[in-house]
Amino acid sequence: MNNLQHETSPYLLQHAHNPVDWYAWKPEAFEKARLENKPILVSIGYSTCHWCHVMERESFENKEVAAFMNEHFVNIKVDREERPDVDQIYMEACQIISGSGGWPLNCFLLPDGRPFYAGTYFPPEGKYNRPSWTQVLQNLSNAYNTRRETVESQAARLVEVIQKSDTSLVGNQIEGLESNQIFTPVILQNIFHSLKNRFDSENGGFGGAPKFPGTMSLEYLLNYAHFFKDETARKQVELSLDKMIMGGIYDQIGGGFARYSVDAKWLVPHFEKMLYDNALLIALLSEAYKLTKKEIYKETIEETLEWVEREMTSDEGGFFSALDADSEGVEGKFYIWDKQEIEEILGKDADLFCQFYDVSKRGNWEGKNILNRKQTLKEFAHWYNVEEEEVLKSQIKEGGKKLLEVRAQRIRPGLDDKILLDWNALQCTAYAKAYSALGNEKYKEAAERNLKFLLNKFSKGQESVSLFHTYKNADAQYDAFLNDYAFLIEAILNVYEISFDTHLLKQAELHTEYVLKNFLDEATKLFYFTSSIQKDLIVRRKDLYDSAIPSGNSTMIHNLQKLGVLLGKENYKELASEMLMNLRDAIEKYPSSFGKWSTGLMNQVFALNEIAIVGENANELANEIIFEFLPNRVLMATEVPNDDFPLLEGKISEEGTHIYICKNYACQKPVKTIEEFRQLVN
Repeated sequence: MNNLQHETSPYLLQHAHNPVDWYAWKPEAFEKARLENKPILVSIGYSTCHWCHVMERESFENKEVAAFMNEHFVNIKVDREERPDVDQIYMEACQIISGSGGWPLNCFLLPDGRPFYAGTYFPPEGKYNRPSWTQVLQNLSNAYNTRRETVESQAARLVEVIQKSDTSLVGNQIEGLESNQIFTPVILQNIFHSLKNRFDSENGGFGGAPKFPGTMSLEYLLNYAHFFKDETARKQVELSLDKMIMGGIYDQIGGGFARYSVDAKWLVPHFEKMLYDNALLIALLSEAYKLTKKEIYKETIEETLEWVEREMTSDEGGFFSALDADSEGVEGKFYIWDKQEIEEILGKDADLFCQFYDVSKRGNWEGKNILNRKQTLKEFAHWYNVEEEEVLKSQIKEGGKKLLEVRAQRIRPGLDDKILLDWNALQCTAYAKAYSALGNEKYKEAAERNLKFLLNKFSKGQESVSLFHTYKNADAQYDAFLNDYAFLIEAILNVYEISFDTHLLKQAELHTEYVLKNFLDEATKLFYFTSSIQKDLIVRRKDLYDSAIPSGNSTMIHNLQKLGVLLGKENYKELASEMLMNLRDAIEKYPSSFGKWSTGLMNQVFALNEIAIVGENANELANEIIFEFLPNRVLMATEVPNDDFPLLEGKISEEGTHIYICKNYACQKPVKTIEEFRQLVN
């Protein structure tokens, strides 16, 4: 057993039995490196990473390799999900050196933490045009001991490039122009056409293989379709969601989406399931359902949340992080089927089920079958010559339940059961969005329960606004990052809009003020990823790109825009505007990397609809309005007069309940019915 035995991260615990003398990213490792004058190897991965498992089996479990590592290096293991700040810096170094990145990420550092070499997977013997892991270790140990000046020089250059990389996207503010001259509909149209050039008009999504969901770009298209009445944008969103739901990337009998598809048709997933992917897709599907009322979106939301409840929820109300792609050392084994096995389980109903889910004796992937749908239920019923579509649907569902029961007896993929603040906040938002689309009280309860859990378990104390990042076994640790605060504020705002508890707005304000004090770079008007109190990194970086998850910066723009209205904070709205101004050119040029930034830009061009409902039936009317697809709104409701918030100030309702629609607090004549409300907003 090495030092990792004392950690809580499932990824670190996987390596606790390695003969390598691993340390976590803690001060004692750096102190050891300084005292013994040894270079540091930082090996970064995560529990559901396939090639991380491979490299562990091939090299880190090898006693001879481990002995060399222990003699010549101080070895640190990092869970990239626990320490995304560490991963960001050294991934940047890897991309500078090699032009690419990935996991496992193996980075070699001086004792002070500055990197001098980095790479990803290295095989035990030289192949794939890569040197062997042993060769890499020998060469770098030799370089550190015999060519120290060269190594120091390389480290200095790398750090300089990393420090400058944050500013490469930041443009100069445009002098002498008003906001409405800088933020124009033309920019939004340019973003749309740039995204349109990457449409896969046959299979949905963007580009070819491998194919990721692209949730934030799809959200932009959905909103763009609303404002510009553009059918092409709306159809691309629907096509993308339909194809994903019908594809192998979606677990047809268990619910939930895999991380990405290795092919362009969404058939063959990389089988790991991440909490954040599913949270983002549930939120998008909820908005798409409001607009389209397509039954397939409703069913997918329900099935995916059933999976979250069944397999990803702790007894305390937190959500686990991920399910591995592998079981029994084989990727996807838990999820795939032989036709004969299905026939044995379903008997006479097997033919119908196999026809619907593309199951054959030959298989559709490596001799096995990934369940997927080639046709919609309506198309299949017509093809199968069945008139009673609901009866057909019931038979197929019943078959799926039987297979799910059998699958539950298989050896399960590994569960990463750490609970991360930022990913949990995304899932909290997903539950709130699902409630606002479907009205299922269970979803509202889950959102409120999770938010209470996050505010309680991740707090550093009753009097403190400061938070931790990760939680497991009643132990929270590591200072929270920008994403944690940004996504939590977003979740608070979304739960407010289904509960109208104004205490939540005060909570959101407290966390926002903390972020402004501890994360904001006054020079660029952008936020650092780490807080000013964190001191264990060589540089403070800003995470600007929207990648697999939104960036903390783009999420803060949305938070500031909404809170600026809800709390009457002009400085919040001004900061959001400055942030967008500084990245306007980059957003327009590379919109697929700035999906959430783009929707923030849309809110800037089309001012938020400010909706206030006042009167005895305010909550009841508000609960009808949340079902409406209206992407750029803030909503407040009160049954009694409330002058504590500017949107509610001075609004009274002596007769019945009134709905006010405002822009910059300038309100139209109030209306009393949902029908009148629809006419006004449209």
